[in-house]
Amino acid sequence: MKQYRYAQLAKQLQQQIDERRLMPGERLPSVRQLSKSSELSKNTVIKALHTLEAAGVVEARPKTGYFVKAQHLQSMPRKPKDTELKPTAVEVPDLFQEIMMRSAAFDVLPGGPETEPSLQLITLNRHLGRALRHKPQNKAMYYDAPLGLEALRFQIKEHYRTIGLNLATSEFCITSGCQHALFLALLVSCQPGDNVAVESPAFYGVLQLLQQLRLNVIEIPASPSKGISVESLTEATEKWKINACVVTPAYATPTGASMPEEHKKQIINLANQHDITVIEDDIYGDLCFGERPPPLKAFDTEERVILCSSFSKSLSRDLRVGWIVGGRWQNEITRLKLVNQLASNQSIQEGLTSFIAEGNYRRHLYQYRQVLKRQRDQLVLALRSYWPDSTRFSIPDGGLSLWIEMEESVDTKTVYQIALKQEIVLTPGALFSADDRFSNYLRLSFAHPAIGDRLKAIRILGDLFERKKRVIQ
Repeated sequence: MKQYRYAQLAKQLQQQIDERRLMPGERLPSVRQLSKSSELSKNTVIKALHTLEAAGVVEARPKTGYFVKAQHLQSMPRKPKDTELKPTAVEVPDLFQEIMMRSAAFDVLPGGPETEPSLQLITLNRHLGRALRHKPQNKAMYYDAPLGLEALRFQIKEHYRTIGLNLATSEFCITSGCQHALFLALLVSCQPGDNVAVESPAFYGVLQLLQQLRLNVIEIPASPSKGISVESLTEATEKWKINACVVTPAYATPTGASMPEEHKKQIINLANQHDITVIEDDIYGDLCFGERPPPLKAFDTEERVILCSSFSKSLSRDLRVGWIVGGRWQNEITRLKLVNQLASNQSIQEGLTSFIAEGNYRRHLYQYRQVLKRQRDQLVLALRSYWPDSTRFSIPDGGLSLWIEMEESVDTKTVYQIALKQEIVLTPGALFSADDRFSNYLRLSFAHPAIGDRLKAIRILGDLFERKKRVIQ
């Protein structure tokens, strides 16, 4: 835990600033005072202050100390106007497919400058290559076991054990990515016409699955900081029969929200009371900038949480290796996997197993989290420097993206079309709902550094939004 203490202090100071306990222009306590009150070393305190400075929240004044930046205001996106909680059919806009065809889901400038691969990714490719050469005849003539390679499931199980979730190797089933796991979870828990609750804004991949499976969606308002509203979910259960609830408790896309433990327990109690299948998307859980939060599955008391995740966000999009922990539905999930996938790639599983077993995944996460945090701070600084002062956005403690609110009169789909002419791709908020409630929102990712041509693209977007604002006024 020691390496995360500076992040915890930075978060505490950020909260004091957001809640106006430290006002714009006010001097922060000295390094010595913070060190004494927090029981942290001076170096740790300085690192926390540097973190806030990089994010544009505080500024250092020579021989004076650190001050809250005068222009720093509470920037969290606001909840859109309340809409009626009711089941609706889903129709994902064609814009989703267009963005995916441009390979732009997490890149504002697809085809832009490539970053150098990390040492751990080079090591991963070496493990994968070695696995491909190992017993090729056996792999060519035999299918993988239905649950997937036992050695890989053991490594994933051990990874979860370190964060407080104790499961058996047999409770994991390897899938073709997290989207495949979510598909199996919905398939096993719902029938066409059933109602599924999702946090709103929602992951567009889930909306796509609901449309394909002919399921109705009930969009539950979600806070950009704490995730799905337990109060609104409770209200929905009193009005409608809900068969499943899909949530991303750790650093949800697009908001980056992280669900408090108390809310996790409340959701489990609610699901037990109303016989709801809880489908947990844990794909961003490993991308934490502080302590890794325990999954919702760790609070499961009746085997009704289906845990889904993969390596695609934390390691490589190209792997397409995920897993599902099906609880009471595990046997049926395994059967359905045989129906729609049959088997997983044995060589990739072997390569991943040896990569993880030798400690490379742990080392990769330690380095990658620092990279992402630095890139988040770069993006935050760029938005504060080049976008309209009225821009509001989340500043998550993990994940890959910021959720951004523009002025109500701005239509981000219109700006999307204008930006395309300069080969810049943003992700409009309309993709994250079954209706048009997020027309003035967008998601922006920090999966790539906000420097060079990408920083230029962000500046251009800021100019476009400023121009749209002036035209409206």
